[in-house]
Amino acid sequence: MIPEHHSETKFMISHYRLFLIILLLFSAAKGEEKLAQTGFQFLSVATDARAGALGDAMTSLELGAASLYFNPAGMARMDGRFELLANQNQWIADITYNSYAVSFNPSGGRYGVFGLSFVSVDYGDVEGTMVWANERGYIDTEIMHPSAFSAGLGYAKSLTDKFSVGGQIKYAGQQLGKSMTTFGDDSLIVKKNLAFATAVDFGTLYRTGFKSLVFGMTVRNFSNEIKFEKEAFQLPLTFRLGLSMDLMDFMPKVSGHSLLLSVDASHPRSYPEQLMVGLQYGLQETLFLRLGYEGNHDENDISFGFGLSRFGLSFDYAYTPYGVFDNVQRMTLRFTL
Repeated sequence: MIPEHHSETKFMISHYRLFLIILLLFSAAKGEEKLAQTGFQFLSVATDARAGALGDAMTSLELGAASLYFNPAGMARMDGRFELLANQNQWIADITYNSYAVSFNPSGGRYGVFGLSFVSVDYGDVEGTMVWANERGYIDTEIMHPSAFSAGLGYAKSLTDKFSVGGQIKYAGQQLGKSMTTFGDDSLIVKKNLAFATAVDFGTLYRTGFKSLVFGMTVRNFSNEIKFEKEAFQLPLTFRLGLSMDLMDFMPKVSGHSLLLSVDASHPRSYPEQLMVGLQYGLQETLFLRLGYEGNHDENDISFGFGLSRFGLSFDYAYTPYGVFDNVQRMTLRFTL
């Protein structure tokens, strides 16, 4: 029989090797210009207020039901039996995200943790037009209400006291209103612009055993190509590596205080590589102050927010200045039983 500590050492070496390979891929891809290579970009937007305040550096954090939006493996060690959360994201250009997630821990983690997630996007009202042979060159058609959604089923489990895995399968759809075309006999053909896709998220978390240091890795939005009419495109596939640690581990023990540092490196399919950094100060597990930074963004970089938690109820808020788009605000309510 192989001693347990020997197995864990071999696993740690394999995990670090995997991290090194992906980091090398990051380096090889650096400098490539990647623009408009994917659709369904709403799947790339962080809806959770904690994520918004921490610069979206969430890959190595254990977040309960919210992990379904970032790294499903972070759901494996949830403390309670049940968690429910609701998010609202007042996104740019009057776009609104509403999202919900629930996680169940029916056996104290023995048989894993199950979760459900749902995201809906309202793009607001858009005035439809069509090319026409008149003075203006077009006519008004109708007010369109484009929208999108994503629904997911997730599962996570701790395989050892250090290593957790998780995954989620999602069904996503987008409707971009109707389009009208004319033919020589002035007849009209009306088409509904609808598209649907199935995608998979997968992630791992590894507690290193060195103080509170945690590594995380995730692959999000893995799917086949989909089409709007004749144009085929892929979903916003993203690879992420993350690490996090309570910096209070290096300071004299002070009860009731924490200072969490979280760092993510992101390799998306549709835009250049990014570095995300988040810092959270916690007081008595009740009050949380957060600051985040996202590198390689045109319109936003710094974000901040706060959280309040008591008696199983939590409220989180995030504010992100967004350049010409003014600002983005996110709010989250969470209930844990």
